[in-house]
Amino acid sequence: MRLARDDRSLVSEWWFSVDRALLIAVLALIGVGIVLSLAASPAVATRKGLPTFYFVERHLVFAMAGIVLMLLASLLDPRGVLTLAVVLLGVGLVLMVAAVLYGPEVNGARRWVRFGGFSLQPSELLKPAFAVVVAWLFAEERARPGISMVLIAVGLYIVAAGLLLRQPDVGQWMLLTLVFGALFFISGQPIAWALAFGGVGAGGVTADYFAFPHVRGRVARFLDPASGDTFQTDRAIQSFAEGGFFGRGPGEGTIKSVLPDAHTDFIFAVVAEEYGAFACLLLIALFAFVVGRALMRYRHRRDPFTHLAVNGLALLIALQASINMAVNVGLVPAKGMTLPFISAGGSSMIAASLTVGMLLALVRRRADPRTIGRPRVGGSPLPPIGRNAR
Repeated sequence: MRLARDDRSLVSEWWFSVDRALLIAVLALIGVGIVLSLAASPAVATRKGLPTFYFVERHLVFAMAGIVLMLLASLLDPRGVLTLAVVLLGVGLVLMVAAVLYGPEVNGARRWVRFGGFSLQPSELLKPAFAVVVAWLFAEERARPGISMVLIAVGLYIVAAGLLLRQPDVGQWMLLTLVFGALFFISGQPIAWALAFGGVGAGGVTADYFAFPHVRGRVARFLDPASGDTFQTDRAIQSFAEGGFFGRGPGEGTIKSVLPDAHTDFIFAVVAEEYGAFACLLLIALFAFVVGRALMRYRHRRDPFTHLAVNGLALLIALQASINMAVNVGLVPAKGMTLPFISAGGSSMIAASLTVGMLLALVRRRADPRTIGRPRVGGSPLPPIGRNAR
């Protein structure tokens, strides 16, 4: 089928308005994740007594499902993105309550809900939905002077944060807090409020340190490795030294045979050992391109909702990737956080795909973009997007 610019079908309009460079970069990340799954997962599956390609097959299934969801989400307009986010937020909060009350306990935490043979981590779905909904609430603050949308956003944050800490999942709570704080600042809230929120966040981190023994243990081992077992982080750091600049070669690494999380939290160390620092730099550059491209595509637009939502979603990807890589090289205490599109995990793959799908939808070129529900204060319509904005 050949698409023409004068064709007004949904697919044709999508093809000529979507950021193809961003789309190709994300598909490249998914492809890299499949290749690295072949490198890291078989050894882990064999050690656990599972079929050799058990994790590889699961990764392929979720990667294909993620691509479909990403493309479907990218077809939406900004109002559709907001609607999708509201639905995902509601479902995510309900499932998080179910996980806390009825979910299976794994290593002292209740973060999962089971549907037959499939396990879902609701907090993964919550993250992109939370970023979009909070962006809309902050954007609507000026348009609805009689209603404090900021207070509603703060209340939503308190509910989400409370559920995450009840599980407990301190890492996801910190990620959500950083995104919320960034949107709070970018939206132009009073500096006194921003400082107050920063103080509350610092207090929350301190409280987590004293409230959760596993947090205290990880921080203590990070500051003083001799105080406890640091095998995983030590071995991950060692893999960078053994891999050198160009790596030991595909299949020649040993870290995947000894680390239980080599296919998830420490897959970046597998990249370093088998493919070298050069491949790690390329992977970092690919993530940087995805985030930077999304932000640059929006530089001419004035729609406050889309501006905040794009920043929140891009920041979500950037922070999660950065935290995972920082753990692998020993820059921050160990935290179970996946590398988007690369690590094994169905919930992570689906959530990352939806995040980028919403990003693609929001940065598409449109002839007459407007804020969600109304024009900006002042009554004048917003200018065209992208190339037509000049």
